[in-house]
Amino acid sequence: MNLETKMGLENTAHPGKPRLDELVPSRYAVRIGEIDVLVVSDGVLPLPTAMLGHNADPAARAAWLGDMFLPQDAFDWALNVVVVRSGKQTILLDAGLGIDPDLHLPRAGQLIKRLEAAGIDLASVTDVVLTHMHMDHIGGLLVDGVKDQLRPDLRIHVAAAEVKFWEAPDFSHVSMPPGFPDALRAAAKRFAKEYSGHLRLFDEEYEVAPGVVVHRTGGHTPGHSVIRLASGGDRLMFAGDAVFAVGFEHPDWYNGFEHDPEEAARVRVRLLRELAETGEQLVATHLPFPSVGRVAVDGDAFRWVPAFWDY
Repeated sequence: MNLETKMGLENTAHPGKPRLDELVPSRYAVRIGEIDVLVVSDGVLPLPTAMLGHNADPAARAAWLGDMFLPQDAFDWALNVVVVRSGKQTILLDAGLGIDPDLHLPRAGQLIKRLEAAGIDLASVTDVVLTHMHMDHIGGLLVDGVKDQLRPDLRIHVAAAEVKFWEAPDFSHVSMPPGFPDALRAAAKRFAKEYSGHLRLFDEEYEVAPGVVVHRTGGHTPGHSVIRLASGGDRLMFAGDAVFAVGFEHPDWYNGFEHDPEEAARVRVRLLRELAETGEQLVATHLPFPSVGRVAVDGDAFRWVPAFWDY
């Protein structure tokens, strides 16, 4: 079954075929004009709640968590990847976490099996666009056996500033759990080595396919980028790690994975203002699956407006 058919049908339950390991939906289809979009869950990543805003007053952070009915110590951080088909190109926006046994994250790194379940052959992927090179965005490409299934002419688009940054990354402004900096360094180094011949670097902006344009924003990492889809009057932005759930009400809170948190906050506010003005749809890596919605202005901050699920 081809990708277009799958995108139209795979949100439907299949009675009589229970999957005890897949009790909730893990993919959701959207159509942007003539562009097919499939949001795929890579699983969840349990992280300390302090990661939501390490510069925030602990009482304010606790109040926000309480208002959202979230636990105070740690919660499951969504991991979303997007598959796009535009014209003859099948494009993967980020590649999920993959497998890192040293970090003990068994509920993440689900992308490869979920692509297979959706009927998406890795050999059909013509392009990969990376928002940045943190391991939860490149790790799926490092899973054993994956590279052998990919096309020899696969193009991986990433900002030149991002590749340069990971040659000697600066972790002086982050606030990550123990083990993460070393794991991030190792994954980025391995990725750059294994896929150097596939990299297609851009400076500020590049059109990957008709209606699919990647823009460098910086902030979260120097080469962090967002991908804008536009076709037939419809628009959608995949914002990567520029936007987090707490960032609508508190866009000035620093996320623990931001290498330049002050610039990341400025980028976040700018993007949220743009999204509120245009009304275009938003998907982001760490918003709750399926992460499809819009942004509204709410006083001096913003409000997340989830899309009604389309069955």
